[in-house]
Amino acid sequence: MQLPVQSQSTIYAEAWEAAAGPDDLLEIARAADHSGFAYLASCDHVAIPRRLAAAMSTVWYDPVATLAFLASATERVRLLSHVAVVGLRHPLITAKQYATLDHLSGGRLILGVGAGHVQEEFEALGVDFERRGSVLDESIDALRSALGRDEFPEHHGKLYDFEGLGQRPRPTQAHVPLWVGGSSPAAVRRAAVKGDGWLPQGDPRDRLPDQIARLKRIREEAGVTEPVVVGAITEPLYIGDPAWDVGRRTLSGHPEALAESLRAYQAMGVHQIQIRFRSRSRSELTDQMGMFGAEVAPHLQP
Repeated sequence: MQLPVQSQSTIYAEAWEAAAGPDDLLEIARAADHSGFAYLASCDHVAIPRRLAAAMSTVWYDPVATLAFLASATERVRLLSHVAVVGLRHPLITAKQYATLDHLSGGRLILGVGAGHVQEEFEALGVDFERRGSVLDESIDALRSALGRDEFPEHHGKLYDFEGLGQRPRPTQAHVPLWVGGSSPAAVRRAAVKGDGWLPQGDPRDRLPDQIARLKRIREEAGVTEPVVVGAITEPLYIGDPAWDVGRRTLSGHPEALAESLRAYQAMGVHQIQIRFRSRSRSELTDQMGMFGAEVAPHLQP
């Protein structure tokens, strides 16, 4: 699941999150760890322009700081950047931050990356917005090297060129999983050719099968033989019969009925689902998470 509180776009934030803070994040992370969730995710924006602030808000916690903070309060749940806009920073800076996070967390990092979409953010940081796709492509290649086993990574590209510069600590993992976010044709192709996983951005169920088929076809044509982790973001969930308006798109009801609906994703070829619960408070959210782990998840096992 993506963490609440740390990003508060009006598209998905609940009203109670506006007054929430670090203590709430800690309790939610501990609940995820205890309830068997696979990962917790945090978003990435450096600054939001005034024209977008009403819709996106300006609440966007730094993902490295947030995930490192929560790593110390958890033991097994993985830590995902969903997604890091890595083109905004030099790959050696990104590698230093995320290698340290992987080291401190005992090897629990999943590095999710994306191209970004806020033009003013790129312009303020001196990065070419129109070329963000090609910047991301090379950034992925550079990060593969910089997050590898070599203390002195090497990369020679059009935008970035480095060698003979040591970085420690190295990641705990021998191979840091790199998942590519986005649902545009370019993002799907990037995930197919360069990613260990794909993080679609809100594709509805009826669109996913064609997207997955395209992903696999491009990957095969490119000669990439390693397996790829396919993700999906589900509809909002509420376990039980809600006594309040949870929205017409929300899936609600008995745990077994919810599990049956969610198993449809597995039938499409999805390997992991990212879920979001409707809630009116932190306690309602953690209750929902606990019920999901105990009563829904067991019905989702292959």
